[in-house]
Order: sequence, then structure tokens, then C-alpha cells
Amino acid sequence: MKRKARDFRSLASMTALTAVMAVGQMAPSSPTRAAGAAFPDFSGIWAHLTWPDFEPPPSGPGPVTNRSRRGSGGNSNQLVGDYTNPILKPAASEIVKRHGEIALTGMPYPTPSNQCWPGGVPFVLWNIGMQMLQQPGKITILYSNDHEVRRVRMNAAHAAQLTPSWYGDSVGRYEGDTLVIDTVGVRIGPFAMVDMYGTPHTAALHVVERYRLLDYQAAKEAEERGQRNITRIPRSDPGFARNPDYRGPGLQLDFTVEDEGVFTMPWSGSISYRRPLGGWPEVSCAEDVHVYLPGRQLALPTADKLDF
Repeated sequence: MKRKARDFRSLASMTALTAVMAVGQMAPSSPTRAAGAAFPDFSGIWAHLTWPDFEPPPSGPGPVTNRSRRGSGGNSNQLVGDYTNPILKPAASEIVKRHGEIALTGMPYPTPSNQCWPGGVPFVLWNIGMQMLQQPGKITILYSNDHEVRRVRMNAAHAAQLTPSWYGDSVGRYEGDTLVIDTVGVRIGPFAMVDMYGTPHTAALHVVERYRLLDYQAAKEAEERGQRNITRIPRSDPGFARNPDYRGPGLQLDFTVEDEGVFTMPWSGSISYRRPLGGWPEVSCAEDVHVYLPGRQLALPTADKLDF
């Protein structure tokens, strides 16, 4: 869901936690693939028409979810994260709670998407549209909103000393028909969060993604299980819509998140991608002086003359 940019600098300092751990070297194994063996083909446009939650795992600790969608009168567009989720340490729980209190007033709080900032991993996964470009030595992942791009180095190890970056240092490998992507070194910006509920992260954040194709029936069952009690949308603002005639394989993403500065334990989530109708829309974020409530404008910096 596209949002206009806003200035919430007072809350930004609360979300940018100080790192409590140094990012260590993560060296994924690189199993040798038999000569001539084909890699799984994840190319083309994929979409997940859900909002705003990640799908929970079949068992074990899962992501923060929306308290406002509970019950018959729930409102999935009001983002009130479940600060009682046992994965959250007390400081993180308080941050999620305070974001939810803002949402309950009817005002949105700042997120990377509504502030036109890079989202980081796993926040960037909220994007409804995704394309993956596979090459022998690297993988490039494109997301539908704001021209966000991730680059994955294949069969490589993380450097011992990393310079944090917006999407972190991602290294990948194939394990049979599964693509595994290991990411560390995600930069802490003023709106650093791992989900739409303001759940923060530190420099210790470590995310492992596993992508695999599922046949139509298996994908349908995984989608129905994972999206139970999660809001499905018929189409997205950029124009993605479910293809009712598609009976091909689905793309399943299972990911695990660790961060000892924020979470009491590792937790997992999933995303069920299917082939959508339509093409690849171009969506960009731009600062705007207008907010949702009528009669109010933001005091964004302006200039009387060009500075170039």
C-alpha cells in the first residue's frame, strides 16, 4: 500500500537501536553441483497479495502480527503490532507498543516505505511484486515499490569486516532445488525496522531466506495454511492482481530472523508467491506536503531558488 512521505523525526531516534553485537563472518557451505545439472528457475514476475503480515511458520516462534485485525470488527489497515509476542525483548516490545499507540490515534507512524527510505531485510519483503534475475555468479532481486534492488553474491562468504549497507551483505548458494540467501550487515537507518509494526533491529541482524518452487496443489495448500487470518487483497495499488487461471507452480519463501539485541529467540516467517495478472508497474515514492487528515500539511524544507 503506497503512502506519502511524512516527517516523524521524533520517533526515528527511538527505532534506531544501538548495536549490541558485532557482525561476525558467516561462511555458507558451497556444495558442488553435478556438471550439467539445472538450477531451479525462479525468473518472471511473482506477487503475494497479502497485507501487512508475514505468514507464520507451521510451528515454532513466528513474526509480530496485527492486533487490530482480531475479531469481527478488526481493521487490517490499522497497524498495531502484537507487543506481547514472546520473541520480543522488553525494549523492543515497548517500541512496537508505542508505534501501535500512534496508529490507534488515526495517524500513521513512519516506516521506510512511507518515508521513501530503503527498507532493508526482511522489511523489503513486504513488497507485493518481486522479480529474480539469476546468473551464475550473482542474483539480482527487484521489488515493485521504489525501485528497490538487492544483489546476492553466489558461492561466497561474508567478509570478516563489513561496511553496513541498506540491504546488507547477501551471499547465496543452491541446496538442491532450494536457493539459500544469507544476509548480515544491514545498516541501521533512522527508520530501521524488520516489519510494518516498527519492530527494530540492531547491527547483529541475521536473516536466512530459502526459496523453492512448489507444484500447484502444494503451493495452494501452503498459501491457504499460511494466510489463514491474514488479510488478502484482490489487487494492489500498483496494479498487481491474482491470476485466477494460473495453475503452474508457486514460489515459497521461508526465512529465519536472528538478532540477540532485539529478540529472545530466532523466529521464522513465510511468503507464498504466485503469478499475478498484468505487467511490471513502475512505482516511486516522492515527498509530499499533504497528509491523510484534511487541512494539515507537513513543513517540509523548501527553497525560493534553485541551488544548482
